[in-house]
Amino acid sequence: MKPFLRQQLERYAQRLSELDFLLSREDIMADMGQFLKLSREHAEVATLAGRYARWRQREADLAAAREMLADPDMAGMAQEEITACEQELAQLEQELQRLLLPKDPDDARNAFLEIRAGTGGDESALFAGDLLRMYLRYCERQGWRAELLSESPSELGGYKEVVLRIAGEHAYGRLRFESGGHRVQRVPATETQGRIHTSACTVAVLAEPDEAATVQINPAELRIDTFRASGAGGQHINKTDSAVRVTHLPTGIVAECQDDRSQHRNKARALQVLAARIQERERTERAAKDAALRKGLIGSGDRSDRIRTYNFPQGRLTDHRINLTLYKLPFVMEGDLQEVVDALQAAREAEQLAELEVGAA
Repeated sequence: MKPFLRQQLERYAQRLSELDFLLSREDIMADMGQFLKLSREHAEVATLAGRYARWRQREADLAAAREMLADPDMAGMAQEEITACEQELAQLEQELQRLLLPKDPDDARNAFLEIRAGTGGDESALFAGDLLRMYLRYCERQGWRAELLSESPSELGGYKEVVLRIAGEHAYGRLRFESGGHRVQRVPATETQGRIHTSACTVAVLAEPDEAATVQINPAELRIDTFRASGAGGQHINKTDSAVRVTHLPTGIVAECQDDRSQHRNKARALQVLAARIQERERTERAAKDAALRKGLIGSGDRSDRIRTYNFPQGRLTDHRINLTLYKLPFVMEGDLQEVVDALQAAREAEQLAELEVGAA
């Protein structure tokens, strides 16, 4: 184990002793807010300290087994123990590295996923529809629930813009690296000469705000418009002005919802999306400041970043941030995204570990 990792872990072992002492004090137990805060920290620290204690135990077992190798009668048993210890130590070290990484509290939240057609006209809108289907299939595989909040269909199919709410365990954490520019290379259905065209869509993934900690929006700074829902629908579509569009005047950020027949519920959901977009704007501004000091491998998640290319003639998907190329595009478009998601998360963890090492130096 690297020295800086051991130093970090030793600090957690010391902190656990401190927390045990603090939680035994009567004044702390009398302050419920402080007691709950320290209890949550204790649970996290105890998990990490416990795994580190196991690592130290197996390290000691390995040293003892190596000493036993000198005894011919014990050599066979010692070698088995050495192999078992080395395997478990490697697994424990990986687990401890992950536990040490800073956690984004938003990762566990539900997500809003927005897809917008970009350059490429009708073909871009058709690709937006393909991306929507891909993400919906991925949500099904994860056991997540996806709701269509708003849509702006294009004339030839697909969407100029579509917004989903995705509810499920760690939805934002797993999808956050989908934000950016998605480029497609293929022969459009409208192409008569068989030429390959390039078009693009942008995807933005936003964390659903915690209602208790959401950004404060002054109602006086909002403009609320109602309109008739568009797109395919049942008998009530286009009969009532149930769709709602909310504009935040200071920033110009707009959110709308037309999914429900109830104007009241559409307004509530549109305000949720608006709060998420304002929070994401603040997050992006912070990320831009950080990027001025250090450009991350994964990037800022800015929509102008071209993150991925979908090449249909070659059946190839390339994620440009981590130089990942997969020749399984038909499967990916059916929602088989897990290999891409895992690779992006592994790259981010490697980044965070390198930052920890630099910070400890």
